[in-house]
Amino acid sequence: MTAHPPIRGIDTHAHIFRPDLPMAAGRRYSPAHAAELSDWLALQDRAGFSHGVLIQPSFLGTDNSFIEAALRAYPQRLRAVAVVDPTVADEELNRLGALGFVGVRLNLVGRDLEDYSAAPWQNFFRRLAARRWQVEIQRRFDDLADFIPAIAAAGVTVVIDHFGLPQGGIDAGNRGHRAFLDVLRRTPAIWVKLSAPYRSGLTPDLAARSLDLLREACAGSDRFVWGSDWPHTQYESETGYDAQVARLHALIPDPAERERILARNPAALFQFA
Repeated sequence: MTAHPPIRGIDTHAHIFRPDLPMAAGRRYSPAHAAELSDWLALQDRAGFSHGVLIQPSFLGTDNSFIEAALRAYPQRLRAVAVVDPTVADEELNRLGALGFVGVRLNLVGRDLEDYSAAPWQNFFRRLAARRWQVEIQRRFDDLADFIPAIAAAGVTVVIDHFGLPQGGIDAGNRGHRAFLDVLRRTPAIWVKLSAPYRSGLTPDLAARSLDLLREACAGSDRFVWGSDWPHTQYESETGYDAQVARLHALIPDPAERERILARNPAALFQFA
């Protein structure tokens, strides 16, 4: 039996794609460049990270085959989060799970919210929960409190992308922000991904203040993970992998807390352990 490599750090959010792949209808973005697996792995190696999680980009829709090939090539090093239709068959979820998929992403930015308490959605979330999968949500912080509790009520783990996209930072004086902080306090199955601060205009100070509020609401750092958001689509000229690693070190200066966020937490959440 091949020994599993020791976990020295997990980048939990990156995308791979090529512009010649079939693209989803109605997409808001079409890439003009390739993001190759080998390039991301080289960046991980240079940063001292040992493992990673690939996230299906929305513009590729429910065709997860490009990530599937990566998982086959690196079954121990990688896990992945898919995009699927909620009516997906159990057999397909089982197939994806055997490859190393551990969750499903809902990109809800710019979309109308559905009734996630309705039976079809609840059945979908319960099927994910039975597999110990997560539901990863991309949506702005302002109205997360309106629908996240209905998803979590199905017993599934919920992961909030990119700090929750709090434009200009989390504000405890904002009613919607305050409401979701309260949801975090009473719902331990909700995790937060500390990634892509640039997508919310988070300066280092704003990110630190936002993190303080999240840390208080989550009673510590045990529900935080980190991701590079490589290749930083639509922000390629503004940042890079090394810059995001440096921002992480500045945001989390304590080595013990940083190790928890980079290794222990994501190893459990993404089923590396």
